[in-house]
Amino acid sequence: MHGIKDALQEVDADVLFLQEIQGEHQHHSSRIENWPDNGQFEFLADEIWPHHAYGKNAIYNKGHHGNAILSKYNFCEWENINVSLMKTASRSLLHGTLDIPFISSRMHVICVHLGLFGHERERQLEQLIKRINSHVPQNEPLIIAGDFNDWRSRAERHLNNILGVKEVFKDLHGQHARTFPAWLPVLPMDRIYTRGLEVVDCRPLDGHPWRRLSDHLPLVSEFILD
Repeated sequence: MHGIKDALQEVDADVLFLQEIQGEHQHHSSRIENWPDNGQFEFLADEIWPHHAYGKNAIYNKGHHGNAILSKYNFCEWENINVSLMKTASRSLLHGTLDIPFISSRMHVICVHLGLFGHERERQLEQLIKRINSHVPQNEPLIIAGDFNDWRSRAERHLNNILGVKEVFKDLHGQHARTFPAWLPVLPMDRIYTRGLEVVDCRPLDGHPWRRLSDHLPLVSEFILD
């Protein structure tokens, strides 16, 4: 956790989309030296990202984990939407709106972690589309990011055609970024989709120290806001 914190602070992104972040784990806290006293998302946020949202995806005897969004900008509001189809694989969409001082509209940010099975992801993508169509106006910028578990690239026909979003890395490089497993990335699991923003760059964070911090390589992207 300390290595992840140091690495993220060096990147110094304005907004972080995190999956499988533990809000509490009593067993780890008693067994592992220097385990954070607070939730992992609060430990990572520290003084760099004063605003954060956390949605529980999985609750168990010793604690819980889920998605988190850390931000340098204030949240107007946020909501965690349960899209689980199975009790053994809790999933959700964490949807927040950010108040960014130098733009006239709110920024919508949605952190996702979709299921491992194709039929599961189909249903979850339908719920994601329904959420965006009902809660995100066309004139307000949108970023959707996270672990889509979509190594067959089937989410495109839903998201591109219906929502009009574009996958940032694919738009720049012609294919999805390979991010899993981190030590030998061959599968394109992680995505950043956007609408209403100008894309400058997108790349996976590879090599040291990222390959030892997680089983996924993170993606970092830069945008220009009007």
